[in-house]
Amino acid sequence: MSTIKNHKPTIRAWAMFDWANSAYNLVITSTIFPAYYTAITYTEADGDRVDFFGFNVVNTALSNFALSFAYLLMAIALPILSSVADFKGNKKAFMMAFTYLGGFACMGLFFFRLETLEWGIICFTLAAMGYVGGVLFNNSYLPQIATVDQQDRVSAQGFAYGYVGCVTIQIICFVFVLKPEWFGITDPSLPPRLSFFLVGLWWIGFAQIPFRKLPQNTRNGQRVTKHVLRKGFAELQDVWHRLKDIAEIKRFLPAFFFYAMGVQTVMIVAAAFGEKVLHLGAPKLIGTILIIQLVAIGGAYLMSLLARFIGNVPVLMLVVCIWIVICVAAFYINHEVHFYILAALVGLVMGGIQSLSRSTYSKLLPVGEEDTASFFSFYDVTEKVAIVIGLFSFALIEQVTNNIRYSALCLGLFFVMGLILLYRMLLLKKPLENDR
Repeated sequence: MSTIKNHKPTIRAWAMFDWANSAYNLVITSTIFPAYYTAITYTEADGDRVDFFGFNVVNTALSNFALSFAYLLMAIALPILSSVADFKGNKKAFMMAFTYLGGFACMGLFFFRLETLEWGIICFTLAAMGYVGGVLFNNSYLPQIATVDQQDRVSAQGFAYGYVGCVTIQIICFVFVLKPEWFGITDPSLPPRLSFFLVGLWWIGFAQIPFRKLPQNTRNGQRVTKHVLRKGFAELQDVWHRLKDIAEIKRFLPAFFFYAMGVQTVMIVAAAFGEKVLHLGAPKLIGTILIIQLVAIGGAYLMSLLARFIGNVPVLMLVVCIWIVICVAAFYINHEVHFYILAALVGLVMGGIQSLSRSTYSKLLPVGEEDTASFFSFYDVTEKVAIVIGLFSFALIEQVTNNIRYSALCLGLFFVMGLILLYRMLLLKKPLENDR
């Protein structure tokens, strides 16, 4: 089904999906859940080690292992699902399914306590899977709803909506966490658990806007067979063969792979890092992450603006350099002021690198493609495998050394590799054209 591109109501609806699911990204992966999880899994008897189905594990390593497992499963499943979506023309249905999975899993975290650790980790894993799947199919709409010259702006608009949305729900949850007495709450575990439930409601509720407005591809009415399921990986291979003939993409994806290992891992572990290293406490930690989201809104638009003047790749290189500084500095910080400074830097580059990476890849795709889910499946599989390696490496280093600072320092190596590969891409001397 053809779609009118640059249609403002459609673009706003598409951006509202970021508004909806970013509540998970902030509350569950970045602020309240990490603070709550770290607090309840630390005991006088066992310190920061917990028993999970009989295995004795460092608490933060366990949550990172769980996330890496979720991303690994999705990296395996996404090629099949995107193939089915392209074949049946129903990628919106997959968006809906993953949204409901993630939303209800967040609601399930309402019942998470130390004595229900296994239940909490399972819901935490399912919520991550719901988020990853929804993002893939939402991303695949970008080249369908916006022309190449508008994709940087539209991508940044999506991230900006996401940051505003997640800050809004975070403030609501913040009130419950900091002022439980206003609501007659005496159980200290209830405010964070109530926040998890509200995130699920927010996610599912606001997602109804893009579900109503986004176009639905034409269904062909055929049954999905084993051949179609196998075709998912064959199609991924076919996409790779088609994309590797494009020199810019052939060089961009390896660079993206390495710096995505660092970016996504830092975003996920930042709150736990601040709590374990500096013992900031939930109020300071949540407030800091909240400020990061506000700074990130401006960062996304700033990087989009800079890209218009100096090009996407130079801006990405600049941002990756800042990430390297952040990782090295994290190893040495010993005062909360240092953490706040690093947090401001993270906010500045966090939204920009995600937004610009998405639009850079979109602009490099072959012009005129309608079935974009498979192309973005390749992008998302690349990112998810990167996250699996990044999170697993971070967790393993902490598990072995029992020092989370070494984990942060090693992330800098991923950024260094990404920077080298971006420079290699720049040597092509074929800058992206915003009006291609």
